[in-house]
Amino acid sequence: MLSASARQIRGIYVVTDDRGAPGRDHEAIAAAAARGGASCVQLREKNLSDRELLELARKMKSVTLGSCTLFIINDRLDIALACGSDGAHVGQDDIPARTAREILGPDAIVGVSAGSPEEAIRAEADGATYVAIGPVFATATKPDAGAAVGLEAVTQIKRAVKIPVVAIGGISLANIASVAAAGADAAAVASAIVGAPDMAEAVRALAREFSRGLDQAPSGGRAS
Repeated sequence: MLSASARQIRGIYVVTDDRGAPGRDHEAIAAAAARGGASCVQLREKNLSDRELLELARKMKSVTLGSCTLFIINDRLDIALACGSDGAHVGQDDIPARTAREILGPDAIVGVSAGSPEEAIRAEADGATYVAIGPVFATATKPDAGAAVGLEAVTQIKRAVKIPVVAIGGISLANIASVAAAGADAAAVASAIVGAPDMAEAVRALAREFSRGLDQAPSGGRAS
């Protein structure tokens, strides 16, 4: 049986991508994600001081408070705790999932990047709320993301674990239905939101396409 927080990892998962364009900063993206009904928004920011990052995280937490959108911090467990976020996401080279769970507590969301079914199984055993696989498609948003793993990798990891699987990397309106059809419980997007004229409407449009793809998902491929 999945935890209540795990059951919320569904549909559109927005990752902030601050490109410095007017109206496209982290806070604005989080607000649009909440208005559009995204299940999650993740703050990913590597260039701020600790003090600046904490201030930004608190603003974003305030923006999502009272909405259906969970607020997650990338990498920084200390910032996640200090701002009262819903949880954190860690990579294979970050603090181990088991330690993250111990630090954040039993009710927090702990997301873990997984590049193989074996890594996903280990993350689940260590207390991860969900695993993320990618880049599914080629992406320029995260230069160090590596080569595209393809849709089959999503299906393989979905078959390996019972917790939600989040697909990430190069996902757009044109291909998001295929991601859902491959078995993903959620699709993480950045450019598809930030580059849209209306970010909240972009979330809604992506959600509609994702739902359309769910009808083609493998039998038994949904987490429950």
